[in-house]
Amino acid sequence: MHARTIKPGIQSITCVHWERRLFDALIPLPDGTSYNAYLVRGQDATALIDSADPALTAELMEQLRGVDHVDYLVSQHAEQDHSGALPVLAEKYPAAKVICNRKARDMLVSHLHLAEDRIQLVADGETLPLGGKTLTFIYTPWVHWPETFCTYVPEDKLLFSCDFFGSHLATTDLFVTDQALVYEAAKRYYAEIMMPFRKTIVNNLAKVAELDFDMIAPSHGPVYDQPGFILEAYRDWTAPQMKNEVVLPYASMHGSTAMMAKHLIDALARQGITVHAFDLTVTDIGKLAIALVDAATLVVGTPTVHVGPHPAVYYAAHLANLLRPKLKYAAIIGSYGWSSKAIEQIAGLIPNLSVEVVGTVLHKGLPDAATRGQLDALAAGIAKAHAADDNVQTA
Repeated sequence: MHARTIKPGIQSITCVHWERRLFDALIPLPDGTSYNAYLVRGQDATALIDSADPALTAELMEQLRGVDHVDYLVSQHAEQDHSGALPVLAEKYPAAKVICNRKARDMLVSHLHLAEDRIQLVADGETLPLGGKTLTFIYTPWVHWPETFCTYVPEDKLLFSCDFFGSHLATTDLFVTDQALVYEAAKRYYAEIMMPFRKTIVNNLAKVAELDFDMIAPSHGPVYDQPGFILEAYRDWTAPQMKNEVVLPYASMHGSTAMMAKHLIDALARQGITVHAFDLTVTDIGKLAIALVDAATLVVGTPTVHVGPHPAVYYAAHLANLLRPKLKYAAIIGSYGWSSKAIEQIAGLIPNLSVEVVGTVLHKGLPDAATRGQLDALAAGIAKAHAADDNVQTA
């Protein structure tokens, strides 16, 4: 890519990672990603905000080929996809100061071996004048690391939001042109990365809402030239209200658990509940995370493997526990051959969810009429719980 202007004197330096399909050896990237740095030229000084993942350092430096002097290298977030190119940038611009906060300093020194004497600390609300442009640093901790902050340029009504409002999306579009596409990518990003910090994000949303801006420039994905779109999405995702939905991840070894899951899906649909079902042997785990953002109930379906849950189910339950979605209810269904402690073990995997368990159905062998009746009763119980809960949108 090439440097592109988003505001007078401000350019996006975007490195598109088209082929990347996994982040942190954990997070699926079906649409690739991008790393956005931003060059801000004032009358008196120039700042580069963020950088790029080390894998694309050469591409970043190519876009900066004609930029001979930078006064400040702003590190909004110490993670390598934002700051990994800092050592190379520090070498290219030997007079530049690295701007970060106290928590980030220790990370940059330990993770990147950045020289501590190159670092200039800034506090929440502190400003850095560039001449006609002012960088104002806004702390937004736990979005999604403890040291993360945003940078605001009041003269241009522009918010550099770091990971906040980001989307893992490889695209040549500078600005959002397809809101539906970006909405899904941003919701996946929120679900996989931000959701565990939902309560903190509510506070940070209120904090940035006090600023007067008409553009949000995140560190991943296209720039929001109509920021109301993504702000409203975040308000919705972090609100206590849930949808009349059930997320049902399951695995099945010999068909019994799959039969139970499919019967329950139909029973829930008859109750007017939307079901998002995921066969964990083929599921994109990111899709599961997206579904968890809005749902009121999680139903886990598992066969029994050596007395406990299937490993794929164990992983999914553990992941849901880490992501801490705003679920209110849970249930467990499953099958076994001769003995099982799958229900007890799954329940022990999700302490962070603080959910009410509305039922369990465990059957030996192929499900029979009695089991199907239990599943019908479970569907009715879930529907009743949803209807009685003021935070579940059933209308």
